[in-house]
Amino acid sequence: MAADQPQVLVFDVNETLSDLAPLRRRFEDVGAPGQLLPTWFAGVLRDGFALTAAGAYADFAALAHEGLRTLLSAPGNRVGDEEAAARHVLDGFAQLDVHPDVPDGVRKLSAAGYRLTTMTNGSVAQTEQLLDRAGVLHCFEVLSDVAGPRCWKPAPAAYRYAAERVGVRPEQAMLVAVHPWDIDGARRAGLHAAWLRRGTSVYPRTMTPPSRSAQDLRELADALAAARHGRAPAD
Repeated sequence: MAADQPQVLVFDVNETLSDLAPLRRRFEDVGAPGQLLPTWFAGVLRDGFALTAAGAYADFAALAHEGLRTLLSAPGNRVGDEEAAARHVLDGFAQLDVHPDVPDGVRKLSAAGYRLTTMTNGSVAQTEQLLDRAGVLHCFEVLSDVAGPRCWKPAPAAYRYAAERVGVRPEQAMLVAVHPWDIDGARRAGLHAAWLRRGTSVYPRTMTPPSRSAQDLRELADALAAARHGRAPAD
C-alpha cells in the first residue's frame, strides 16, 4: 500500500451509514409533518456544535429529545403530549437500517485489508445495533462516539480521539462521511476524508475539499480496494 494511503477508515454513522428517512413516518404518527425531519436533525447538530464551541457538552439523545419537544410545541406543529411524541420519534432510531450500498461496501473494504472503525455524534449503542442488523458489525474493530472526548465533531479532538482509539496517527486515517462539515473537520484535524455524495452534486467551496469523493460506499470501496492493490478500479 502506498505511504499516502490510509490504514484505517473512520465512518460517520448518522446519514452516512444509517438511512434516517423512516423517521418521517414517526413524525406523521404523532400528527406532525414528515418534512420536519431534516429541520429537527439540523437543529440537533446545531445545538451540539454550539455547546462544543462554548466548551460545554450534552449527548445526542438529550439534545434530540429537547429539540423534538421544542419543535413539536411550535404553532402549526403542536401534537398535544410533546414528551410522548418525542419518545415515539426517538424510539425509531432502534429500527433504522443502513443504506442499501453499505453492507457490500463495508465487506469489500474489510476484505481489502482496511481497518474499520466508527466515530459518531450519536451513540455507540445505536451504532452497534445498526451494524449488527446489517450483518457487518464483525467488520469493525472499535465503535466510538463523542462521549469519549466530550466534544462533537467537527471539533479536531473528536477525530483525533477516533484515531487514537485504533492506535494510528490522524494522517493514517480517512473519515468516510456524507456531510461536508464533517469532511472539512476531518481534513483540518489531519485526516484524509472521503465524501459520499448520495445524490448531491455540489460540494461547498467554503470548506476544505475531500481527499476522495464517490456516489456511494460501493463506488468508494471499489476505488479504495484498487488503490490498496495498486491498480485502476474497474469500470
